[in-house]
Amino acid sequence: MQRLLFPPLKALVGSPCLRLLVPRAAPRTQCGCSCGIRHSLRPGQYSTISEVTLQSGRGTVSLPSKAAERVVGRWLLVCSGTVAGAVILGGLTRLTESGLSMVDWHLIKEMKPPTSQEEWETEFQKYQQFPEFKILNHDMTLAEFKFIWYMEYSHRMWGRFVGLAYILPAAYFWRKGWLSRGMKGRVLALCGLVCFQGLLGWYMVKSGLEEKPDSHDIPRVSQYRLAAHLGSALVLYCASLWTSLSLLLPQHKLPETRQLLWLRRCAHGTAGLVFLTALSGAFVAGLDAGLVYNSFPKMGESWVPEDLFTFSPVLKNVFENPTMVQFDHRILGITSVTAVTVLYFLSRRISLPRRTKMAAATLLALAYTQATSKRKKEATYLSRCSSA
Repeated sequence: MQRLLFPPLKALVGSPCLRLLVPRAAPRTQCGCSCGIRHSLRPGQYSTISEVTLQSGRGTVSLPSKAAERVVGRWLLVCSGTVAGAVILGGLTRLTESGLSMVDWHLIKEMKPPTSQEEWETEFQKYQQFPEFKILNHDMTLAEFKFIWYMEYSHRMWGRFVGLAYILPAAYFWRKGWLSRGMKGRVLALCGLVCFQGLLGWYMVKSGLEEKPDSHDIPRVSQYRLAAHLGSALVLYCASLWTSLSLLLPQHKLPETRQLLWLRRCAHGTAGLVFLTALSGAFVAGLDAGLVYNSFPKMGESWVPEDLFTFSPVLKNVFENPTMVQFDHRILGITSVTAVTVLYFLSRRISLPRRTKMAAATLLALAYTQATSKRKKEATYLSRCSSA
């Protein structure tokens, strides 16, 4: 019987799976005699620190730091993709003029869309009480209203999905102890920015629902709030992507040369220019300023329009004069493309990692693709206006 039981028991005790959880004895210290003193480990210490360990009694799993960083990095990479999707869907909502179709905001209640004819009629009657229907869409049918309503509904539901994609995994990783102290601060900031983004979206929509008795202009949301909504989304996207890539990609140690310093400064300046160009695009969209002049590179018959400073005070023209807003957007766009081109050629003169050179080339291609598509869109609109 002993032969049957003890050999398997010895094999089990000596297995690496069990040694993983068994406290490792401290090395024997020589005290001048043949005896050795064995020091016991403190509670919570285990024999293998760099591998997955299970703390008995607590039921929490502690991953190695590198594995935890990869999990968190992939999560934030997915989150940045959901934010990019929200921006694209918001642009489609804007282009289809659907943003003012839902005239109230409820976090949970509005998640269920109308299902019966009576519910759709009720929702349509709500929309008919606001300026967009009275001034712009007074002849809209219920079928047309359903289309713009579903566009705005999709944008709002995607925003809720983005919030859950941030908050739920963040709470799970926090509870499991997979976030370092610095990462906890970043994750809290990202989750807070997601919540702020949702509130800012409704604050923006509310500006387009307000009655303006002295104005007969087309109802639209405030260009200031639209720019803030887009800007906060871009900050959320960039922060999530930057944090995820810093966790997933190893950092290259490059010698701090003068050329590298200039390249880094140029990259920071280019990023700022692109951000300002995007914000100015929000002002163009909010004021429909892209419809004022449809020729390029000139604006009408001149390089500098005469109606740049028609508003008083002068600073008001920068944010509320459609001509000045479009002029600024053009200048910022040309400057951004130029800066990206300079950045690309600077990167070619320095010995950089392969992925850095690929990033610079991709950025250059995207910049010229964006500029070309912008010009084609203006040409298409101009041809339609000429044919009409």
